[in-house]
Amino acid sequence: MTLPPRVVTVTRRSELDELLARHGTLGAAGYFLRQRGRDLAEVRRRHDAQAAALTTVGAAVPADWRRGHVDRDDLPRFIFGPEDIVLAVGQDGLVANVAKYLDGQPVVGVDPEPERNPGVLVQHAPAAVAALLRRELHTERRTMVVAELDDGQRLYGLNEVYIGHPSHQSARYVLGTADGAVERQSSSGVVVGTGTGATGWCASIARPLAYVPDLPEPTETELCWFVREAWPSRATGTTLTQGNLSGPERLELTSESERLVVFADGLETDHLVLAWGQRLRIGLADRSLRIVPRAPAN
Repeated sequence: MTLPPRVVTVTRRSELDELLARHGTLGAAGYFLRQRGRDLAEVRRRHDAQAAALTTVGAAVPADWRRGHVDRDDLPRFIFGPEDIVLAVGQDGLVANVAKYLDGQPVVGVDPEPERNPGVLVQHAPAAVAALLRRELHTERRTMVVAELDDGQRLYGLNEVYIGHPSHQSARYVLGTADGAVERQSSSGVVVGTGTGATGWCASIARPLAYVPDLPEPTETELCWFVREAWPSRATGTTLTQGNLSGPERLELTSESERLVVFADGLETDHLVLAWGQRLRIGLADRSLRIVPRAPAN
C-alpha cells in the first residue's frame, strides 16, 4: 500500500515568540522595545502575518495527506522521508536552513511578508499553495556545497559553508587549491559559496575587492571561495584568497589550530569540528535542492 504524501511545514519562531520567551509578558516585551525606539505593534503585526500564512497553508493540504511540522531549531533532529513535500514558511534564509537536511524532497518557499522579504527563495504567496499541491510539482535544481572531513563526516549548504575559529578570531591552517597551490594562512575564515549564496555573504565579501572571481548563477554547477582578512607575516601568506571550483575540483584545508568549526548557511549550532592536523575538503555536493519556482508571468 502506497502512503499518501506528507507535507512538512518548516518555520522559525517569530520575534514576538522570542521576546515572550525572554521577557515573559507582552507588557515586559513592549517596555523592552520602547527603550530601544521600537513599537510592539509592529512586532505583533509580523507575528500575525506568519500565523495567518500558516493557517492558509494548513488549510491547503488535502485532508487525506499526512502532515508534519518542525521548527528551525529542531531541524538537526528531524527525519525527512523520501515522499515528503516541504513548505518553508518564513524568510528566504529558512529555505537555506532546511536544504542541508534534504535529499531530493521538493521545497515550496512561502512568503508571509512580501512587503518585507526579498522573495529570492520564498517565491510563493500562502494563497497559492493549494493550487500547487493539486498538480505535479515542477522543480528547479539549486547547486549545493559540501564540506567533508578526513574521517568521513559531511556538512551540506545551499548558500555557503564557513570554516574558521568559533569566535571569528584568527584561524591558522594550510590551504590547498584545485590547481595544486599550497599556502599557510592566518585569517578570519574561509567562505565557499554557491550561486544561490553569491547574492548574500559572498557578495558582501566580494564587493570591496579589486579582483573578483566570476560569481556563479544559482543553477550553475560552480562554486566561489574567499579567504577573509588573510594576515601577511613571515609564516603566513596572502596570495591564495579567492577563486572558483567546478566539477570534481576541491579546496583543501588542513587545520593548524586546536579547534576550528565548519558550519553552513548560518546554523552555527549544527557544525563540524576540525581539530589540529585534520583535513577538510570542500567542493560541489553530490545532491542539489529541488525548489519549486514561481510560475513565469504571462
